[in-house]
This record gives sequence, structure tokens and C-alpha cells, in this order.
Amino acid sequence: MRLFIFGLGYAASAIADASGWPILATTRDGRAGTIRFDDDAAVRAGLAAATHVLSSVPPGENDPVLARYGDALDGRWLGYLSSTGVYGDAGGAWVDESAPIRGRRPARNAADAAWLAHGARVFRLPGIYGPGRSPLDRVAAGTAHRTGLADQVFSRIHVADIASGVVAGFTAPPGAYNLADDLPTSQDCVIEQAAAMLGVPPPAVVELASLSPAARAFYAENRRVANGKAKRVLGWRPLYPDYRLGLRAVSATMSPAAASAAPAAAKSDQR
Repeated sequence: MRLFIFGLGYAASAIADASGWPILATTRDGRAGTIRFDDDAAVRAGLAAATHVLSSVPPGENDPVLARYGDALDGRWLGYLSSTGVYGDAGGAWVDESAPIRGRRPARNAADAAWLAHGARVFRLPGIYGPGRSPLDRVAAGTAHRTGLADQVFSRIHVADIASGVVAGFTAPPGAYNLADDLPTSQDCVIEQAAAMLGVPPPAVVELASLSPAARAFYAENRRVANGKAKRVLGWRPLYPDYRLGLRAVSATMSPAAASAAPAAAKSDQR
């Protein structure tokens, strides 16, 4: 078996490691032994030798992988890392793979549908975190904030659980699969937990008007992502089914100064 990855980024690198297979991958510039995405000859030679192809490349005006290399994908296992953003706002309700596609980014919606039409396993991912990219890192760097939106909830997933879900999908039928944890919750709860673990006060609540348009659009959406199909069909279970367990795992990878700080005393306003 050989896996070809379009876009060797954060999540795709974890998948590559978890697969245990020989890997070929692209990046924009061909760094660190990868293939430059626009090197047609090298990419097509790699695809010809691959049994499995995974794309983590986000769409532009269209899906760049399908637009450039779609004719070279037939006969292979196909996987695509999409987003649970395709569901749009659900008013806090649970959504599964049968929910209508009405996300705020038309290009992402179209790419998700296009990969499904190609017979891919489309892994819809919520907020991704893990070592080096987590609320703990943002709190430690002083870049985290709270919103005061206790009723705005969303799902998230540890990068290791993305990797195990995609690997489980190597033997699964084509279709969409939500890979998410079991405990959707507000951003403020997660940030407060991270601050407590680091022994620092929770960051300030900011006005939504002070955030970027993209951030304001994110906080305007409210949904809980159901993962039952992935559990049932893939036989997958998240190693970190809630953010507390996931943050503990991330904490163990951080420097001793950050990871071993005494937690802050409990306060009545902490959830």
C-alpha cells in the first residue's frame, strides 16, 4: 500500500504518521522532500504508484486537486478532509451527515460535493487542535480571548483522532463521515479550562465587533456535530472524547514550565 497526500499540513502529517505506509506528498513549494504541487510530471508519477490518495488542500474558486489532477485519480481509494462548516448554522442543534449543506463558504460546499461525486470518503472536521495548535498554546501566548457567548457551542477534534479516523476509513465505503469529539461546548469553557491548567487567569471577554469578519462569522454559527456514523461504520472511537482529556494530552507535550504550573483556585464564575 502507498499513500499519496495532497497538502502535507498539520492534520495530513498526523495521518501520514498513523498510516505506517510509504508516503508521497505535495506542498506548494516542494519543501522537506515533498513534491511541488504544480510539478505535473512528478505528481502524476506519484499518483500512478499510489493505492490511496488523500487531499487536505482547501478550495479556492474551485477544488485545485480535482481541477488539475482529477483525471488521474480513478481506481484508487480517495479521501478528502472537509469541514463541518458545510452544515452552516443549526441554532445549536445536532447535525449528522444527512443534514443539508448550506455553509457560508460556497467553494467549500462545492468541493465537498465534488469529492463525494468522485467516490471519496469525505471526512468533515470541526475545530482542530493538538500539540502546538491548541487553546493552551493560545492562552500561553496571550492571544486567546473569551466572547461571553455561553450558548454558542461547537465541536472540536484532537489531531490524533483525525488520524485514527482516516486510517479506519481506509477500508470503509465512500461517503461523508463526521469526525468530532463527544462533547460540543462553548469556546469560553475551553479557554477557561486551558487557563486553569496553566495557572493563569482566564483572558478577557472581547466585543464581537472588535474581531475580524471571519471570526464574527464563525461565532454567528451554532451547532453540535454528531459522530455516530463514524463510530458505527468505521468502528472508530475518539481517544480524546472531550476537550478536557484532549487538553491534558496536549499539556503533557508542552514545556515543563507551562505544563506543571499549579492550577488556579476554583472560582464561582468558572464553568
